[in-house]
Amino acid sequence: MALIPSQVLRVAILMSYFSILCHYKALDMPAHQTYGGSWKFLTFIDLVIQAVFFGLCVLIDVSSLLSKADSGEQERQLRKLIGLRDWMMAVLAFPVGAFVVFTFWSLYLFDRELVYPKLLDNFIPQWLNHGMHTTVLPFIIIEMRQTHHRYPSRRWGLAAVCCFGIGYILWTCWVHQVTGVWVYPVLERITPLARVAFFGAMTTVICVFYTLGEILNSYIWDQSHTHTGTNTEKVKGE
Repeated sequence: MALIPSQVLRVAILMSYFSILCHYKALDMPAHQTYGGSWKFLTFIDLVIQAVFFGLCVLIDVSSLLSKADSGEQERQLRKLIGLRDWMMAVLAFPVGAFVVFTFWSLYLFDRELVYPKLLDNFIPQWLNHGMHTTVLPFIIIEMRQTHHRYPSRRWGLAAVCCFGIGYILWTCWVHQVTGVWVYPVLERITPLARVAFFGAMTTVICVFYTLGEILNSYIWDQSHTHTGTNTEKVKGE
């Protein structure tokens, strides 16, 4: 039996995202006042994705508790919500969350000025930085471990992830077109050809994370089913 019920964990994670988003939006940062505001940054977009995803998880938990066993319509609506939750996990929550954590800390450790200039320490406290760029991944893995999520076919899943990645790249280019400034310092320091290669590499990386999420989800739940089956056989043998 889990030490903390999964429903309680989801509520706690959702509340933590609300807190992070509220504190982030309250920051008096110049970047928030320029074109695109917080929506320029993939980190902020990811926080919104995670909050919406865990909000949906909590809604499903509440709906499951309140739904009547003999109500076919409620069951159909609940299945739709579960399908949306699983799609969000597969296409957005896991790959985008893992991508943000991986790319941020990789660039930060290489040269933090490329992605998170030291000047930001004057605006963003360390706990908030970790809330945006560190805890996202363990939170989503906890949810994956708690609930079996059905993934779409790999072809359609990768197509959806690519659409998201390309959409964000186009949005970043549009912000540069309007303001003359790249969202991330690393893009200022490389040549146009290198930017194309960088964008291509990042799109590939997020697709890799989609595939890793699918593999991890299958591994966790195949192992769980294997252990359950083994324990059942032991009981029967006894």
